[in-house]
Amino acid sequence: MALTACAPTSDPAAAGDGDAASSVNIGIVYSKTGPLAAYGEAYYEGLQAGLDYATEGTGKVGDTELNITYHDDGGDPDKAVTVAKELIGKDYKILAGTASSGIALKLVEQAEQNKVLYISGPAATDSITGANKYTFRSGRQSMQDVATAGTFVDDLDGKKVTVFAQDNAFGQGNLAAVDALLGAQGAKVDSILVPEDVTEFTPFARQLVDGDPDLVFAAWAGTTSGSMWQALDQQGAFDVAPIVTGLGDIATYGAFGDAGEKISFLNHYFPGAAGTDAEKAMIDSIEAAGKEADLFSPDGFVAGQMIAHAVEEGGADVDSMVGALEGWSFEGPKGTTTVRASDHALIQNMYQVSLSKDGDKWIPELVETIDGEQVAPPEASK
Repeated sequence: MALTACAPTSDPAAAGDGDAASSVNIGIVYSKTGPLAAYGEAYYEGLQAGLDYATEGTGKVGDTELNITYHDDGGDPDKAVTVAKELIGKDYKILAGTASSGIALKLVEQAEQNKVLYISGPAATDSITGANKYTFRSGRQSMQDVATAGTFVDDLDGKKVTVFAQDNAFGQGNLAAVDALLGAQGAKVDSILVPEDVTEFTPFARQLVDGDPDLVFAAWAGTTSGSMWQALDQQGAFDVAPIVTGLGDIATYGAFGDAGEKISFLNHYFPGAAGTDAEKAMIDSIEAAGKEADLFSPDGFVAGQMIAHAVEEGGADVDSMVGALEGWSFEGPKGTTTVRASDHALIQNMYQVSLSKDGDKWIPELVETIDGEQVAPPEASK
């Protein structure tokens, strides 16, 4: 699937053969279909809003036309790599997108090998940051989630932090991140890792309560989520310590059951969280398209801002684009956003959020905005 937007329809190969200063080829590789299609849609809608905002509706920066095509990765890394190679062969200077960390890391490799600019989307793996000179990101990374979880305790030094998670790569990865980041701040990190095939969670909830932690970081995914949260609630775990987990997209708000009003949520974004002019422009644009802003809408919007700035300052020269983005600070939907020059981490505000139930609907409410510098990830070398 290849669609064009923000510019008149043109042949991508021909565009690359013309005057490089008059147009720049940009390929967006994202999940239109596949397991992350909902995230892909939020990214796509945010990107349209961001491009419109950054180019003032012209599809151009200065006299340079942004020739943008869209390609479905379907959640398949091999498909994404094939698409990327084809685009690079047609003189595409910029690649962007994907919510899949596995796919993003493959595109990171293509960016380095072929010296093209790559701006990843919602993919959260920390490995993207500092990966190479040509790779940037338009969303947050896992370390920023973990750091935000740590803000629910005033002083982590000497505090007991328990990671409650599934005993799989996802859970083990979260444990490693909590240990590396919060452990470095003096927290005593331990874990309760639950086998994936378990369906009765009462013994594990009891173990958590008996451990008397000061903070619980819960990392859970899949169909057993509701039963797990119910067990924690029934065993009184919420009376022992704040239990922190990430608030996802709107469709997941009801997955926590009655425990939803007791959980301390860290959050990358929910509509209305920031109250900035850029956020308002984003939401208005998305709603005008008949859609709803969601968790990863800012990732797309920021990608649009970054693409426009890179081309405006760097033309069609990739090294100049890289230089333009390094250290760039701008007003994104979440407020002041900075591309850290040393490793291309995207420093941005994060949020503490609560959920409340209004009839059958769950409503997110802002508890506190956490300054981006406070939850900035450790510097990585590129």
